[in-house]
Amino acid sequence: MTVHLFGIRHHGPGSARAVAVALAELQPDVVLIEGPPEADKIVELAASEEMEPPVALLAYAVDDSTRAAFWPFAVFSPEWQAIRYGLAAGVPVRFCDLPAAQQFGSSGGRSVSMDPLKTLAEAGGYDDPERWWDDVIESRRGGAEPFTVIADAMRELRHGEEAIGREAQREAYMRTVLRKAIREGFERIAVVCGAWHVPALELSLPPATHDARILKGLPKRKVACTWVPWTHGRLAAASGYGAGITSPGWYHHLFTAPDQITTRWLSKVAQVLRNEDLPVSSAHVIEAVRLADTLAALRERPLAGLSEVTEATRAVLCGGNDVLLDLVTREAVVGELLGSVPSETPQAPVAADLAAQARRLRMKRDAAERVIELDLRKSNDLEKSRLLHRLRILGVHWGVPAADERRAQGTFREMWRLAWDPGLEVELVAAGAHGTTVLGAATSVMLKSADSPTLADVTAALEKSLLADLADALPPLLQGIDTRAAADADVGHLMAALPALARASRYGDVRGTDTAGLAAVAGRMVSRVCAGLARTVHGLDPDAAAGVQELIDGVQDATVLLAEDVRAEWLNTLQGLSDRASVPPLIRGRLTRLMLDTSRLPDHEVALRLGRSLSPGTPTADAAGYVEGFLAGGGLLLVHDERLLAMVDGWLAAIPDDAFVEVLPLLRRTFGTFAAPERRSIGARARVMSDPASQVVVDDNDLDADLAASVLPVVAQLLGVS
Repeated sequence: MTVHLFGIRHHGPGSARAVAVALAELQPDVVLIEGPPEADKIVELAASEEMEPPVALLAYAVDDSTRAAFWPFAVFSPEWQAIRYGLAAGVPVRFCDLPAAQQFGSSGGRSVSMDPLKTLAEAGGYDDPERWWDDVIESRRGGAEPFTVIADAMRELRHGEEAIGREAQREAYMRTVLRKAIREGFERIAVVCGAWHVPALELSLPPATHDARILKGLPKRKVACTWVPWTHGRLAAASGYGAGITSPGWYHHLFTAPDQITTRWLSKVAQVLRNEDLPVSSAHVIEAVRLADTLAALRERPLAGLSEVTEATRAVLCGGNDVLLDLVTREAVVGELLGSVPSETPQAPVAADLAAQARRLRMKRDAAERVIELDLRKSNDLEKSRLLHRLRILGVHWGVPAADERRAQGTFREMWRLAWDPGLEVELVAAGAHGTTVLGAATSVMLKSADSPTLADVTAALEKSLLADLADALPPLLQGIDTRAAADADVGHLMAALPALARASRYGDVRGTDTAGLAAVAGRMVSRVCAGLARTVHGLDPDAAAGVQELIDGVQDATVLLAEDVRAEWLNTLQGLSDRASVPPLIRGRLTRLMLDTSRLPDHEVALRLGRSLSPGTPTADAAGYVEGFLAGGGLLLVHDERLLAMVDGWLAAIPDDAFVEVLPLLRRTFGTFAAPERRSIGARARVMSDPASQVVVDDNDLDADLAASVLPVVAQLLGVS
């Protein structure tokens, strides 16, 4: 009986190549791999033709899906090569790390007292551990096997070092699995594990009772395990083993390229740049290869590494442009390759339902971000929209609205930005606590929202339910809104909830959702707001007035979506308050502007009110507040109404110097919201008013009457006049 220990670095192409060669030569009877033993039951799925790395093992606690962990594998992962060898050779493949059931059931951080790579790199005269490992292991393309040297180095580093905490538990369990394989009579046992663990697994094992004491009493949790797709982007962050790498695309190239590593890589980089319509010729590639190889020779490296090809890319292919280099890093050095798993892979119920719906709707889960446009008048697009909205309710953000969601709701067009993150698999598992399907789980979440004590929360839940077409959630939510609106004496709460309810009342137009009753509830809420608005706006300080003004603007926009009689009731209320002395100047100015915009006040009455508010007897702060409220939302009114502009200009010119300093922040806040063309136009008109000589006078005799007449029919058609 012989035990062969292969100490590797997780996700290392050189280690992966060396493991594949060593296993083919050894032809072991059993292969033990560092990983969760719960995966022993599903390891055979890795032999399927549908299984394409990168993939990951996902283990999660059945009673608490937030306790989950991933063990990712790429094609260049040594563990993956060991799995594929064992399955192809027909020998048992087992995982030997501490079970996830015990890892989730107890706490205990890793307890490595040193960074072994850093220590070895310093001993070899390197200041960069990654570059040392690449030179010694990952860039090797032949020669003697590295495992003996690695074991010697780790043995020396761990001399006198006792593992403690979680590290001791892991190694104790590894030895337990190894002893079991020995007892079963396997002649040639191969163990693929992190290089640091090799000294702890050598034949001079401590007594079994020693490991039993370490593992005794560890709490356990019921755990489920499955395979999930993974991405190179996810490999570039620490996850699973905590062995994140910075360049999965480069490592994939190192493992898969048969020869001419540098030439093939820089040709790939050139293609990335050409895809962006950038001029990269064969001469560029040839020169970049020469530079990378020369840099490697000067640095006494066996092969041009990532640092050399990156510097050659920046200097030759990117012309020193770091923005282009970032593009290369994103598209090539990291890459967004997404793996796949067999259809028979066990899945959580909600995940299985999503997979079935995605296949039916032809929605491919892709790691690369893409934008899709949905036409809600088409049944297939409508179903996609409902699915994406249901997933958002469950916290599975596969899709995110590409534009302002509130502007898109109620129309027949939606834009979504789609990108699948493997981490969403955990969210799908968590969604299983609410139901077994996407529809059922989303409905359950929204039904719980019906119990929220806040009116705005229940209204927002109703809006989401309409978007997601959760018919079973609508009646309780609607009843909850009506009940809370009737009992809520706070007009601010009612005003905050109205916009979402009004938007929801429009969804039936295109989505085909039954929204009967929504308009009636919204109408009753508007009536309650109108009845209490006078008390709400009475005697507010400036900060509180600003908050109420925003609520008024929200209700103003919402009533446009409601019945005419409801909007009329709202506008009548605003008109009655628009000139009341007890209303703060900011709100009076805003209400007067709304009355002007809705033709409820004639121009001369508006000019009279503005002039009165800006008269010398009005405190400067009050006048500034009135102007701020009146001009909120844009400056086009001042551009086109010279009388109002003259009033504002005269008031500004008359403000004393000491008072002007006080109101300047208010004025800047007001005029700063105007678009740049509006500010320029206002300034030009004000200059003309102060200096009539600067006005440009157009002589009618200079006009080309025939040319002007030729456009009149088009203008008339646009205006709808004969």
